[in-house]
Amino acid sequence: MRIWIFGALFLAGGLVAGQSRADDVAEQAATCQACHGEDGHPTAPEIPVIFGQQEGYLYIELRDYKSGVRKSEVMGPVANGLSRDQMKALAAYFAGKTWPRLQQTATPEQSAIATRANGSAGCTACHMEGYLGASTAPRLAGQQQAYLGQTLHNFKTKERANNPGMSSIVETYPDEDLQAIAAYLGTL
Repeated sequence: MRIWIFGALFLAGGLVAGQSRADDVAEQAATCQACHGEDGHPTAPEIPVIFGQQEGYLYIELRDYKSGVRKSEVMGPVANGLSRDQMKALAAYFAGKTWPRLQQTATPEQSAIATRANGSAGCTACHMEGYLGASTAPRLAGQQQAYLGQTLHNFKTKERANNPGMSSIVETYPDEDLQAIAAYLGTL
């Protein structure tokens, strides 16, 4: 894990220093692809898929990393070096890519827990039918299971504070249920 953090920080420094040369979004995107994958398959399970993610969501997350509302030792420095227009261009670039198929599995019990959670919490009210997201609500279907599990945990503990509504929804769920929901969503 430390290797990819070092690599991302190294690349982030290159993005900031080379910002005047990197006016082409594809060149800037290469920095992102070092961790998020050249083909949309992230290099580690705790790194989210961004290929095909909702454009509005990608922009908001970059903005929140830049402002510090969303904390990350890796993404904070990367986003800090980006202008608003660069963040918007990167969000559009990655939203236009094809979502990769990760071939993840879940048990029938995990699927049942996730189905019950959607019934009580109404997940698809924001994340839409099939958990495909829309606008600023992220796609969850097919996302990295480890990333989803950690994200749900971080919302529950309020370590991730850029969406208090999500924290309110998941704070009552046992950790085992959150992991089951993450496993199920990753299979879609």
